[in-house]
Amino acid sequence: MKTIQITHIDTIHESAQAFIEAMDDRTVFAFHGAMGAGKTTLIKAICEELGVTDVINSPTFAIINEYRSETTAELIYHFDFYRINKLSEAEDIGTEDYFYSGALCFIEWPEKIEELLPSDTVHVTIQENPDTTRTVTIE
Repeated sequence: MKTIQITHIDTIHESAQAFIEAMDDRTVFAFHGAMGAGKTTLIKAICEELGVTDVINSPTFAIINEYRSETTAELIYHFDFYRINKLSEAEDIGTEDYFYSGALCFIEWPEKIEELLPSDTVHVTIQENPDTTRTVTIE
């Protein structure tokens, strides 16, 4: 388990770099946290640090956004399952194919599709602290 502190939005890229260093060769990351905890903000910073130059935003309505790193040409998939009501909705878009593709997958609201996650999924929890800092726990 690794813990990263985000002390201020101005330090988000340093936190994203620390996250990248902790990724090892793992590819599927499930981000847990309350609404407004900073899941999308952290994923955006991670993607930017990985060389994505496209506009990065939450795929709340699209469910999935695809990005490509300008530096490595690596594909990155960003999922947001907040609006999923049934597991079959996630299955219908082929999420398992994405999860097992070897590409990086960053997943918001993974609890909605828990049964579809690979057994080696890395669970990331973002906790908002009373002083507005964030604690990111990677398990």
